[in-house]
Amino acid sequence: MSGANADILPPLPPQVPRVKRNRFTRWLGRGILRLGGWRVVGEFPDEPRLVLIAAPHSSNWDGIWGFAVKLGLGLDIKLLGKRELFWWPLGPLLRKLGVIAVDRNRSAGVVEQVAAMIRTHDRFWFGLAPEGTRKPVEHWKSGFLKIARAADVPVLPVYFHYPDKVIGIGPLFQAGEDAVEDMRRIREWYRPWQGRNRGTV
Repeated sequence: MSGANADILPPLPPQVPRVKRNRFTRWLGRGILRLGGWRVVGEFPDEPRLVLIAAPHSSNWDGIWGFAVKLGLGLDIKLLGKRELFWWPLGPLLRKLGVIAVDRNRSAGVVEQVAAMIRTHDRFWFGLAPEGTRKPVEHWKSGFLKIARAADVPVLPVYFHYPDKVIGIGPLFQAGEDAVEDMRRIREWYRPWQGRNRGTV
């Protein structure tokens, strides 16, 4: 990668899951980021399977910048969507964007469904917003830690920092047995970053 593109998006290491190469979507994603003045800082880990979390999530704009990064890199990352959303013609579009339908009524539960998907693929990145909403929340949802433990994969924290128009890649975090302590450490790491409408609380 060279020129202006090298300044806004880091390269993907060899083991990171990718979508089929598409010049138009790469151009589109990078173009959206350049127009908005956004860039990605840090390095992606050379990990074939992990759980990626993104915070602070305080605006619908987060999704626009996040999807622009996904398109610009050709990164294959899966997100959750309610099965009820997958009606035609929305369903095919959601699948194309990496959204997977999950049946929340299944007895196995969402955590086990996602963990099973990760375990049964050679390469699988799963992403979610641990706050679960754009509103300030006192307690983050612990599902990402449960999924990471069940699938035996690391957690990759990614942050939005609107003052500098930066999406930052953090260090890998290995979930342990003490979920309360894990959550405290992760939330403390996120403390400096400021979303569009707020930071983390």
